[in-house]
Amino acid sequence: MNDLIPKSSNKSFEDIKKVDENGVEYWGARELMVVLEYTEWRNFGKVIGKAKSACTLSEQDVQDHFVDINKAIKGGNGAINPVLDIKLSRYACYLIAQNGDSSKEPIALAQTYFAVQTRKQELFDSLSDDEKRVLVRGEVTNYNKKLFKTAKDSGVRNFGKFNDAGYLGLYGLTNKQIQQKKQIGEDKVLDRAGATELAANLFRITQADEQLRSRLHKGEKIGEGRASNAHFVVGGKVRKAIKDIGGTMPEDLSAQEHIDMVKKRMGVLPGENNDGEIQ
Repeated sequence: MNDLIPKSSNKSFEDIKKVDENGVEYWGARELMVVLEYTEWRNFGKVIGKAKSACTLSEQDVQDHFVDINKAIKGGNGAINPVLDIKLSRYACYLIAQNGDSSKEPIALAQTYFAVQTRKQELFDSLSDDEKRVLVRGEVTNYNKKLFKTAKDSGVRNFGKFNDAGYLGLYGLTNKQIQQKKQIGEDKVLDRAGATELAANLFRITQADEQLRSRLHKGEKIGEGRASNAHFVVGGKVRKAIKDIGGTMPEDLSAQEHIDMVKKRMGVLPGENNDGEIQ
């Protein structure tokens, strides 16, 4: 479903997603305008205005979802001109899609995209705690494999050190120190993590992978040290985001029953969870 809004510049909704210095995802309104095939900012601004009104009616703070920023644009004469742009939350993008011209194919596709995403969230919310853990643990396994492949392509050879860098950023502790603090012996940290802790790690993993992939795409020579540092920085930003919203730090979350026992109780084959983690 990530490709549901492809059109202009061959970019999709997820392709233009950005992450700010606090690890929070956002979208630029001017980029979204192109993806949704609006040619004039004036017309797209009217859609944004409707979306803001809808935001207010839903008793949400508009400033939490629509943040005015200045963006530098190079003019035809080579001069750099500041223009208004807006940092949009995912919810803001949803409201824009809902208030756009549905006769436009990209808008119709965007509306379908968000309907599907909403349904997926509803289904996830209806799951039991055990089902949520198994589902998110599976996602973590899949994305960890992608991250470790990207890390290898970036020049990483000491995967234990690379893995610890991410943990140090997110937990302030190494893998071994987390095991000791949570008293889980030699069990994998993520096999004993609850859904909330797994979600934080999933965000760390996907964003670290995105950072490294972006650098590789630009032709950068990364190397093991810089790759590990990038993993550490991403983990730290996720940690800061948790702190900013008043969440519980991951190292303070209680260890849960081993995921294999949960799967056994659910009648699911345990599998190996071989996601590249170095213990």
